[in-house]
Amino acid sequence: MQAYGRVFAKVYNLLWNDFADHVAPLIHDFYAATEPGQAHQPVLDLCCGTGRLSRYFLERDFRLVGLDLSEHMVAHARQNNLEFVVAQQAAFVQGDAANFEVAEKFGLTVSTYDALNHLPDAESLQGCFQSVFAALLEGGYFIFDLNTHVGLEHWNGITVRPGAEIYLINRGMYDENTVRAWTKITGFVRDESGLYERFEETVYNTVFAMADVRAWLRAAGFGEVYYALEKDLSAPIENPEAQKRVYFVAQK
Repeated sequence: MQAYGRVFAKVYNLLWNDFADHVAPLIHDFYAATEPGQAHQPVLDLCCGTGRLSRYFLERDFRLVGLDLSEHMVAHARQNNLEFVVAQQAAFVQGDAANFEVAEKFGLTVSTYDALNHLPDAESLQGCFQSVFAALLEGGYFIFDLNTHVGLEHWNGITVRPGAEIYLINRGMYDENTVRAWTKITGFVRDESGLYERFEETVYNTVFAMADVRAWLRAAGFGEVYYALEKDLSAPIENPEAQKRVYFVAQK
């Protein structure tokens, strides 16, 4: 799995919070209506990034652990939620989503913003499912989203985000033969001295067949597993491959 560098983590923390701000209330509302959510069982934010989604749950008095492979993302998550870390309501740790162990059990594991598309292959994703299953309390939920091939086809192209403080160039490509999409991000970030620091990150997404993902979840031990859209996580959908992004809702 990819572990983002220092400058990219800084840019991510400044620019890319919109997705977490949008989906956090939807996931929270779904969870709050479930038996584990009503019991206020704790939450595991898998691939937590800079901790924006984590904060939404923390502000609603959930105990939370955030896990991310990037030490720089984890550092931002701790700083962004420092009062909850100090109060021992939150902990943010470095770890690999493909193979991890945690000391406590959770009522909800959540992973968003196509984080699990960053796993390189089926073996890694299946390892993730086994790790999550072991980390959940009985009756707990695992909610995550994946980009489909339809969504990743839109990665093709070049976009530029100009700005005086941060200037970004994104070059995207979707390869049908390897069923993988890449975005090469080149950026320039102005520091306190007024000089610009250059960074470069190549971000990839692996395309997984939605039916295979569901089968791997069942093989890991999950009982109920269905596809959904973010607008209503309680409503199963048919034909997930026709969507750009699909949410999986799995219960232990």
